[in-house]
Amino acid sequence: MKKLYLLLLAALLLIPLNAAVGCDLNDPDKDVKRLFPGSTGYKTYYRSVSKEGGKPLLDKVEKRLGDKFTGLFETMDVPYTLYEIYRGKTSIGYIHGVNQKGRFGGLQVFLVFDTKGTITNMYMQKLSSKNSKNFKAAAFTNQFNGLSIKDFDAYDVVKQKGSGKAANIKNPVANDADFHFIMRGVKKNLVLMELFGSWGSL
Repeated sequence: MKKLYLLLLAALLLIPLNAAVGCDLNDPDKDVKRLFPGSTGYKTYYRSVSKEGGKPLLDKVEKRLGDKFTGLFETMDVPYTLYEIYRGKTSIGYIHGVNQKGRFGGLQVFLVFDTKGTITNMYMQKLSSKNSKNFKAAAFTNQFNGLSIKDFDAYDVVKQKGSGKAANIKNPVANDADFHFIMRGVKKNLVLMELFGSWGSL
């Protein structure tokens, strides 16, 4: 009886752990309408590095990111939720989010893409920071509009510097390290969309 109780307890403890690694929109119906005005519907897909290539694919993702995947949010089995957005029967873009370790806790960085892989919007769904308003403000998020993975190739997420358009993005709060975590989350999102998006090349 005691053994059964311990097994049940272990199973219950695993439920929230597994649920925590995914990154879903809190209110997909409302969020899709807000991020894609004029859309008429969407489809949801669940993707993972393990199912689509395993360790060799992870190596490619890490090389493009310029950093190793570590921790609960970055295992090969992490489920990534991809929203493909439609107007009528025509695909008009995607929404994709990632979990990223931040200074005071997890971040959830959502990017909105057109069908060619260009960012049209950036949405911080979760951010545990006293400066969260600054990072969620349009003055900051609009800096990512019009950028793509090519604009981040020269940005080093480990050294936190680089060249090109990504390096020109301004930190809204001087010396707040969450800026660098957000930048890593954005690049990770872009790299994964090179795999998941219709334009992907990984």
